[in-house]
Amino acid sequence: MNYEAALQEIVLSDARYVVMTAENRAAIRHLPARLNGRFLDTGITEQTMIGMAAGLALRGRVPICHALATFLTMRAFEFIRTDVGIGRLPVKLVGGVPGFLSDGNGPTHQALEDIALMRGIPGMQIFCPADEADLVLGLRAMLESPHPVYIRHTGGTAVIEHQPDFAIGQAETVLNGRDLTLLTYGMLFREAHAAAHLLSERGYSVRLLNLRTVWPIDEQAILQAARETRLLVTIEDHFLTGGLATIVSELLLRHQVMAPLLPIALDNRWFQPALLDQVLAVEGFTGPQLADRIDTYYGDKYA
Repeated sequence: MNYEAALQEIVLSDARYVVMTAENRAAIRHLPARLNGRFLDTGITEQTMIGMAAGLALRGRVPICHALATFLTMRAFEFIRTDVGIGRLPVKLVGGVPGFLSDGNGPTHQALEDIALMRGIPGMQIFCPADEADLVLGLRAMLESPHPVYIRHTGGTAVIEHQPDFAIGQAETVLNGRDLTLLTYGMLFREAHAAAHLLSERGYSVRLLNLRTVWPIDEQAILQAARETRLLVTIEDHFLTGGLATIVSELLLRHQVMAPLLPIALDNRWFQPALLDQVLAVEGFTGPQLADRIDTYYGDKYA
């Protein structure tokens, strides 16, 4: 089942749901004719869409808003913070083409600070599925949550069969090694998974966590990895500031746990637009490149 079919099934099961878009129908193009009037397209007006969604939520509806991630989280940020966040309304925000998935677009369309922005809103939950199968697995839980939710929409084919027991704030443990831990989310799970297997072939015992929800994050799994493995590696298509590396650092500091951390992110710069595979290669985020970087760092640190 794909995202559109899963969303349709959930929406038709509960009259409270309303699907909205700011002229971003790529993943939901067949829904207008199927939702019996519960589909609203406001045009390229992200701020208006969020204001309308907040009003609908105050009247007992659960709006599911779709827009490009960069414009949803930045152009409409004040409306999300003020209209949705202060009232902790159950508005759901679905950001399209986040991170490297905006591959061919320049800086104006690259959502690389979206997690930093959304986690700064009290009560906001953030879901970053690894692929479309993971997205479908967690969709109902996120839509049924009483909190506002930001979803980094991720399509693509799964490279593993995901564990079906999805829970908000709980990571998926894919590999459970003892030397080093790879912490990742979203579409880069594919590359982290490839890197983990390459490192395993080189003799490393690798733990791989698909974090799924980065806010709230699985604190227990990360703290356990910090205590049981010799190195933590965060892998994300986000600015270094405010993303997973920051979240993990804050967590370790709060619990006074000392652990080596290798953050792999965009060091507060935008990426060079190209086709996705080219972007990954140029920026150093392919599975083999990640494996080489981690291998070198680990060897230098523990040689």
